[in-house]
Amino acid sequence: MEFSELIKTATVESVLLSCTGLPAVKGTLCITSHHLLLSSCPGGDAQPGTVELWLLIRNVDAVEKRVQNLGWYQPPRTSDCPRDTRLAGSSGTITLRCKDLKVLQLEIPGMEECLNIASSIETPEPEARGRMAPFPPRAVLPADRLAAVGDDALRKAARFRQGGRFPVLSYYHPKNGTAMLRSSQPLTGPNRKRCREDEMLLGAVLDEGERGFIIDTRSAQAAKQARMTGGGTEPKSSYPQWKRLHRPLERGRPLQESFIKLVEACNDASINMDRWLSRLESSRWLSHVKAALSTACLAAQCMDREEASVLVHGAEGTDTTLLVTALAQVILDPSCRTLGGFQGLLEREWIEAGHPFHLRCARSAYSHARLKQEAPLFLLFLDCVWQLSRQFPFSLEFSERLLLTLFDNAYASAYGTFLCNNEKERCLCKVKESTHSLWAWLNQPGEKKKYLNPLYSHNALVIWPSVEPQSIQLWQGLFFRWIRSSQYLDEAWAEIQRLLEGNNPPVKENAGNRLRRSLSDPAAQTENKR
Repeated sequence: MEFSELIKTATVESVLLSCTGLPAVKGTLCITSHHLLLSSCPGGDAQPGTVELWLLIRNVDAVEKRVQNLGWYQPPRTSDCPRDTRLAGSSGTITLRCKDLKVLQLEIPGMEECLNIASSIETPEPEARGRMAPFPPRAVLPADRLAAVGDDALRKAARFRQGGRFPVLSYYHPKNGTAMLRSSQPLTGPNRKRCREDEMLLGAVLDEGERGFIIDTRSAQAAKQARMTGGGTEPKSSYPQWKRLHRPLERGRPLQESFIKLVEACNDASINMDRWLSRLESSRWLSHVKAALSTACLAAQCMDREEASVLVHGAEGTDTTLLVTALAQVILDPSCRTLGGFQGLLEREWIEAGHPFHLRCARSAYSHARLKQEAPLFLLFLDCVWQLSRQFPFSLEFSERLLLTLFDNAYASAYGTFLCNNEKERCLCKVKESTHSLWAWLNQPGEKKKYLNPLYSHNALVIWPSVEPQSIQLWQGLFFRWIRSSQYLDEAWAEIQRLLEGNNPPVKENAGNRLRRSLSDPAAQTENKR
């Protein structure tokens, strides 16, 4: 069955849209197989022009509905909006809590219409609907592979690692020739099995007399427990040149709960300062940010200062492993701090490396249905990059706006870049042939300019962030994006960019245009919030 056949009510007149910080808009609501569309009545309600909302249904995290008995519904007649009189007996309100943390409220005349619209949004995403929005080309760069030994040895080494993720090259440090590798855990099990090919593979990375560090993103206790179920760690006796360091990073349910608690605290307008600080601390989100940055700094320090190669892994090697290797490269390599280089980093270390976006980003912080596979690892990475941009405001070529756009598209996107869980699934779904690339859109000349940092100046040095408590701050541009206006900050950045470019003062947008861009253009949400 096509999703369009499940839509009981496709159009409703005189729907009132409300969003915190923005004037309410009344118009016609249409629902399609992948979008909610709302178009205002031209010239109505003091709006200078038509205002449009385009909301990707995949972006809806939770739907809350409420109905009321109001008897006859009879909106006023206007020249552009004809009189709509119906004996509805009631009206309804639908609150949409989105994956990008935006909250929208729709007041719909008629109980039946309200319930039908809510039902269409809540319908479990069938295969056709899940693919329709992003599909129709994008180019996928080939993944980096370490081929230090023969193919047969690599196959045996892969069988010794969970999910076949044998150690591969993640980054080569041109300063001293050290390498950063990533993998999954070795399958030593309770009997401490060995794999000569895996030992040979890691041994080939180091010259005689050199040492390397294995950074395990699990605690020593968690690694020990994993051995009892078939996993484990590299024993010192079998890997004598490698020293193991445990730096536990949360993933899975604990990290998702932390995200939820933080968003709940940010949306509670009734709490006082003491209560806010208490809830911020109890969410432990900033502690996760500090831990991730600290571990990435450790990996970078091993390579840059200790001149030692590094292997990073946790269990599967698809979550905290990628968080550390990607952050370490931003710290070490100035090319990864450019707009193009950062996109390439995400392609290599997150997309091609197999971070399961479909599972991890299935739901955001508002969903009532919790899935055990959800975890905001990619959001944590973006938050850490934001911390770097705040501490080193001249060293990153891209702006906060890019990070917000990446967050939005990881959870709900009209592009195919973050679809599926790994390269195998993307090949089976023919993502390359059937969808557009987010990078192609971002790199259009007209769009690219929006994501550049006007203060950027090339910095060839390693950037070492501070991880002291007073140095780690809440990413207000994300967590307060739909709660508190950033008008004055936006105006300040626009003035800085104007001064640096030497352009004439920009023409000020009227309220209708600003509202239209805020509601319909995810890329404009940093500049025109609420």
